[in-house]
Amino acid sequence: MLLLRNLIYWFCLCVFSLVWLMVVIVSMLVPKGVTWTTTAWGKTLFWMLEHIIGLKYEVIGRENIPQEPGIVCCKHQSGWETLAMLYFFPDLAFVAKRELFRIPVFGWALKWRGTIGIDRNNPKAANAQIISQGKICHQKGMWICIFPEGTRIKPGYRGHYKKGAARMAQELHLNLIPVALNSGEFWPKDSFLKYPGKVTVVIGAPIHYEQAHNPEELIKHCEQWIEDKQIEIQGVGPFAPKNPQVPTPVLPH
Repeated sequence: MLLLRNLIYWFCLCVFSLVWLMVVIVSMLVPKGVTWTTTAWGKTLFWMLEHIIGLKYEVIGRENIPQEPGIVCCKHQSGWETLAMLYFFPDLAFVAKRELFRIPVFGWALKWRGTIGIDRNNPKAANAQIISQGKICHQKGMWICIFPEGTRIKPGYRGHYKKGAARMAQELHLNLIPVALNSGEFWPKDSFLKYPGKVTVVIGAPIHYEQAHNPEELIKHCEQWIEDKQIEIQGVGPFAPKNPQVPTPVLPH
């Protein structure tokens, strides 16, 4: 049954994406058209995961989402949260590696919707890109989503939290919205199979950009909140860590 559900999901994904590719090309001619079509694409895949795979979700702390857009600092364990953030936060711009822009149509759509592309091999340039492009997104009234660990992290571990989100927050006077989740326990990295269950998402109260004297201290506040919540919500899926209540160790480089 699990394999059948996944085969149906991948078939629907391929068919829908082919149609979406044609729509997104046309939408490039319309103001905000790419934003609407890519958001619709993400929400549709999100719906398919829930109703075909059986991967449901629970959101705790939705009331913590402020009216004023800020910077979403989200745990990154799988592809699930890239779809979920489009669903939870309207008009969202991701921070992503700029190599994704080279993918025909999909990469173009990412760039057109306002994705902040950075050069991960050049940290100094990446910091400048985050600030300059983040300022443009902020002026447009967009949310900005950053995965502060920089890549997907195996459940039960933490990555090295980078200062880019905190630096942007203090430069642009934006608050950080911390998000913890356990999606990787149902959607393992590079796996064809997605597993049924319930992903728990916890959205924290905004962390004010003036709460710390410098970016290092600010991102530390954010990291502490996220990792404390990870201990509370992990340990329920088929790929849960063996000792879910043990503080998450830093994943080696």
